[in-house]
Amino acid sequence: MSASRGEPAQPSSLAAIRRAVRRRALVIVNPHATTVSQRLRNLVVSALAGRYEVDSVATRAPGHATELAAAGAGSHDLVIAFGGDGTVNEVANGLAGSPTPLAALPGGSANVFCKLLGIPSEIVDATERLLALADGFEPRSIDLGRVAGRHFTFSAGVGLDADVVRRVDAHPRLKRRFGPSFFSAVALATFVRDYLVHPPRLAVAASGELFAGVTAVVQNGPHYTYFNERPIDLAGGVRLDGATLGGVVLRRASPLDAPALLLAALRGPERVAAHPQVGAWSGAERILVRSADGRELPLQVDGDYLGCVREAEFTVVPAALRVLA
Repeated sequence: MSASRGEPAQPSSLAAIRRAVRRRALVIVNPHATTVSQRLRNLVVSALAGRYEVDSVATRAPGHATELAAAGAGSHDLVIAFGGDGTVNEVANGLAGSPTPLAALPGGSANVFCKLLGIPSEIVDATERLLALADGFEPRSIDLGRVAGRHFTFSAGVGLDADVVRRVDAHPRLKRRFGPSFFSAVALATFVRDYLVHPPRLAVAASGELFAGVTAVVQNGPHYTYFNERPIDLAGGVRLDGATLGGVVLRRASPLDAPALLLAALRGPERVAAHPQVGAWSGAERILVRSADGRELPLQVDGDYLGCVREAEFTVVPAALRVLA
């Protein structure tokens, strides 16, 4: 239909945008995340308001994002987690089982989940991508892992990595300032101090096999973490929509093994599984980790320290979360 007399003709793409439905989006912001500031929050919310009806709220304490997401699922078309992987994890726990999708904007030091979904690491690029997705709006379903009453999006660990998370989180200013470098330094110190001599022992039952070692990692996604933009791979045969979990067990902690293991992790999960001090599995729907010496074991999910346990059962919940990415 031609434009009315006296009105300038509009490009069809602009007219389509104006006709598009403006969906309601709830932005849950972690104001303490590594790269989040009040100014950046305002800029992001203002940009998103060009395509969404935006409500924005900041978290106040651990667990608050889960409460906000659960409430937002009933009143919004989309819930956006703006923070690090811990914020994403909390939002995912609030939305699990809901038809309301999660979107993520990178605001942490690692942003592993964003990278797994192909979300750009730069906040401007990630925001532009989310704006572009408003037109098609085609969320997809992914699986979630679950342990100790908590869902996880990409990985969980018992032992060394959980100890590292616990100690890094005890120094939020250093974590915020130095990011991956601080993680690496804490990991080395923890390895030397607590895992070279008399480390905690654990036993793992997965995929019909039994493993013994000092630390275990369970993955719901294809990469364990990233060092800057480079993926660190431990378990193979894992996808976010594969309906199974993979993982590895480190049989012993030795400085002789560390260099080869680090190199293998950069080259791919097949190299990791081939290491003589690693036990690996894939295709598991249930994994049981128990203390083998009576000591409590630290537990983390998606980089959030949950506490110490003597037993942890990991399961997978297929298609538990809808995501827009």
